[in-house]
Amino acid sequence: MGDYRCFVGFDEVEGARVRLSPPESHHLVSVNRARRGDPVTAFDGRGTEFDCILEDANGRTAVLRVRASRSCRPLPYAVTLAQALPKGKTFDAIVRQATQIGAMRIAPLLTERTEVRLDPKRRDHKDEKWHAAAVEAAKQSGNPFIPEITPVESLASFLENREPYDLKLLAGLVPQARPLCEYLPDAVRGTPEAPCRVAWLVGPEGDFSPEEVEAALAHGFQPVTLGPCVLRVETAALVALSISGYELGRRLGEEGREKEES
Repeated sequence: MGDYRCFVGFDEVEGARVRLSPPESHHLVSVNRARRGDPVTAFDGRGTEFDCILEDANGRTAVLRVRASRSCRPLPYAVTLAQALPKGKTFDAIVRQATQIGAMRIAPLLTERTEVRLDPKRRDHKDEKWHAAAVEAAKQSGNPFIPEITPVESLASFLENREPYDLKLLAGLVPQARPLCEYLPDAVRGTPEAPCRVAWLVGPEGDFSPEEVEAALAHGFQPVTLGPCVLRVETAALVALSISGYELGRRLGEEGREKEES
């Protein structure tokens, strides 16, 4: 891996040359102070990395020379975080954390207790800001995959989505919530050849309403406890993704080894 890392769009790779966008050029040359001849790792957010040399250290349109490329193997699980929009800039932090942990998709939701009301004219700005936060986190963490951030939608709309998940989990203050480990064996059985698809529902400040919880349960979501304490929204998302990522990685690894040995 090079000393520097930058994101490249699909149309920025021109054979053996990569022409960076103005923001990436500025960050690489003016902020990180990369110089001509420095090694740089460029990535496209979809699993391809390019080992490069900085050929033209221009803070507006830097150019990289590609020496080699490689395809990175994705995680053996694909997690969607369906997160009710919290107040302020908290969702930006959630996007960064989810990217660092390896979420495949982030779905911002409007719920009954969501206090954020987005002006339709500002949604494009929010989308750009969240994507920028994901890119920043991927660069910092070395994650070659940038999660898809879907358009803001209602909880009802998300629940009606027919995405085929292997495991659907609800992180909430629900009396019947059970430990995550009780739901994992059936979900991971037989999936090492393809990603185990998982969806997490995390509520807003004040949690989901009783009616929303009933709707989620009716659509097959399983209530999961994240511990004995009441967590902040951003902490709940971080804990949910961390625990499931660790457990799924461990169990899928064991399943894969058992199949190789049999």
